[in-house]
Amino acid sequence: MIILENVSKSYGNTGVPAIKNMNLHIKRGEFVFIVGPSGSGKSTLIKLLLKELDPTEGNITINNLNIRRIKKRHVPKFRRQIGVVFQDFRLLEDRNVYENIAFAQKVIETPNRIIKRQVPTMLSMVGLAEKYKSFPNQLSGGEQQRVALARALVNNPKILLADEPTGNLDPKNSWEIMKLLEEANQRGTTVVVVTHNKEIVDAMKKRVITMKKGEIISDEYQGGY
Repeated sequence: MIILENVSKSYGNTGVPAIKNMNLHIKRGEFVFIVGPSGSGKSTLIKLLLKELDPTEGNITINNLNIRRIKKRHVPKFRRQIGVVFQDFRLLEDRNVYENIAFAQKVIETPNRIIKRQVPTMLSMVGLAEKYKSFPNQLSGGEQQRVALARALVNNPKILLADEPTGNLDPKNSWEIMKLLEEANQRGTTVVVVTHNKEIVDAMKKRVITMKKGEIISDEYQGGY
């Protein structure tokens, strides 16, 4: 599903690698936490997986496709198989909840009849069926993140990348988001979560990859399997 082989990434002329000779294999259907202090390379890793950045060295294979070889014009099509949720939600402020989720489908030219069926289904799944006409500034932080998650999942992505998805949320909303991520994983989506929330990581007992200074320093299954 996701394979990194001897991947390094350096920025600018400094020559200091943000990622150092990383080897990583995430299987289809896994739920993986990536943790580590600020500056450990977690955000760079997410950008590499999204092909927002290319590695300085090494290869990244996602769904049997070496993404280093993807031509620029084909990157949008590649990204359609990946859902992304960010800490700052990144909703369209001038569109209501329904329109924010529908936008993800319109981008890939999904027929309107399918959009009209799938968007309400996603809103029900994240518990916001009655808020479909609301705009982002009328929602709480937890509600905005649920909209962002619904938007990320509406196209049924094979992979979901969540970069600090609970960073701006209180504990109650954080747990609700993690429950939704786990439900997506149980439906078959491979989930990769970058987080500083140790309480959630310890409680959920998933695979945990710990990074430090651009390297993986531990990789273990907390669930004991």
